[in-house]
Amino acid sequence: MTGEADRADTPEAARDPDDWGVDLVVAGAGGGLAGALRAAEHGLSVLVVDPDEQFLRGNNTSMSTAMIPGAGSRWQRAAGVEDGPARFLADIAAKTRGTADPTLAAALAKISAPLVEWLAEGVDVPLQLVRDFSYPGHSADRLHTVRTRHGSALLRHLYERVRRSPSIDLLVPARLVDVERGPDGAAGRVTGAVVEYPDGRRETIATRAVLLATNGYGAHRGLVERHLPQIAAADYHGGQFSTGDGLAIGLRHGARSAFMDAYQGHAALARRSRTLVGWATVMHGAIMVDTAGSRFGDETTGYSEYAAALAARPGARGWIVMDRRIHDLCLPFSDFQQTVAAGALVWADDLTALAERTGCAAKALEESVSDQVALATAATGHDRFGRTFFEGPLRGPFAAVEVIPALFHTQGGLVVDGDAHVLDGQGSPIRGLFASGGAAHGISGRGADGYLAGNGLLPALGLAWQAANALSGATDTTDTTR
Repeated sequence: MTGEADRADTPEAARDPDDWGVDLVVAGAGGGLAGALRAAEHGLSVLVVDPDEQFLRGNNTSMSTAMIPGAGSRWQRAAGVEDGPARFLADIAAKTRGTADPTLAAALAKISAPLVEWLAEGVDVPLQLVRDFSYPGHSADRLHTVRTRHGSALLRHLYERVRRSPSIDLLVPARLVDVERGPDGAAGRVTGAVVEYPDGRRETIATRAVLLATNGYGAHRGLVERHLPQIAAADYHGGQFSTGDGLAIGLRHGARSAFMDAYQGHAALARRSRTLVGWATVMHGAIMVDTAGSRFGDETTGYSEYAAALAARPGARGWIVMDRRIHDLCLPFSDFQQTVAAGALVWADDLTALAERTGCAAKALEESVSDQVALATAATGHDRFGRTFFEGPLRGPFAAVEVIPALFHTQGGLVVDGDAHVLDGQGSPIRGLFASGGAAHGISGRGADGYLAGNGLLPALGLAWQAANALSGATDTTDTTR
């Protein structure tokens, strides 16, 4: 072993680094793979463990739209987009109404551009800046994604790089169930990772650091009912192993938790196919109506908070109404392509026929569409819900897709600092223990309202990346404030 990390997480330098099995155990083969690759780049040895044999298509990273914020990136500069960490931080504060952890938010905003540039230049992820529409809450085009706009492509790329690295091993299926610490009691640093195999056998792997990249607790029904009662009845659309393992391990060792009521919901899960329709439909001008055909709010406030609004409507379901223009504009998204291929959209030449096909009241549906057409045509003002933006008026033929609310992932977890160290009750790092993504407390503030597109992947990839930097002592990043 190299022993390079002794500079950052000492005082255990007195112990011969060759006594450790590996430098870092990463629990979770989603966004945690970014941490594994970064650690290997720093010359550290890494073991990745994951309980899901189908992690390439079964975890939340693979189910995402692969949108990663990068405030001040080279793609933005090339496109003439004025942005930087300060502006991004202001957007986070505005969307969360000032409830997000300002220290963690500032740290993630600062590393967001270096992160996406490293993904492209250091790991060869073919990223591009999204310019064809803007997600709610982002005041600048700062989301970067892969061509298919699907997390499975992003995760597959990270995985292929991991497979080619001589410094990274994969142990799948295996579940991290605990960590072991040194003889100094609560002050002891991590010395081992306890993993459990499907047959119940357990093994302790000697290591000097563990990264909890196990996602949140969305698949744990009891925890969801306790912390997120407003969305507990909605469909869970996330990884089956997101049961709060990292949270439980951290709490067992004296860590604190925060923002446990935060989550990412989604109001655009197709009921028929259980595929993601996507909020690009709305941002291109689509509307959402309930089963009676009536709109019930400003859809552009955000897809996360709109999940609870949809859940409160009769039958907890509704319809996204669009036209051919919007349909075609959304085809770059793999999720939308899957929804179309599954036959989830119903088409009609006029609103009377669409009302018949959806079961909506014709008069209510016509009024809803008329409101959209009036504001889109005027291009100024706002409707009765406060919505100010429609990209273009809806024109026949029309399409509708029945949608239900969903819980995608939780946004609260273990309290961490900007370098992903898990903090104890006194605010001190638990030496050798890191957390990222849904296992960490995140930057979405309270409830669902504070979620910005990318708030899932930025902490998942960014905190994992920072954990590797901290473990190696290479925590400096370029300040891209502009």
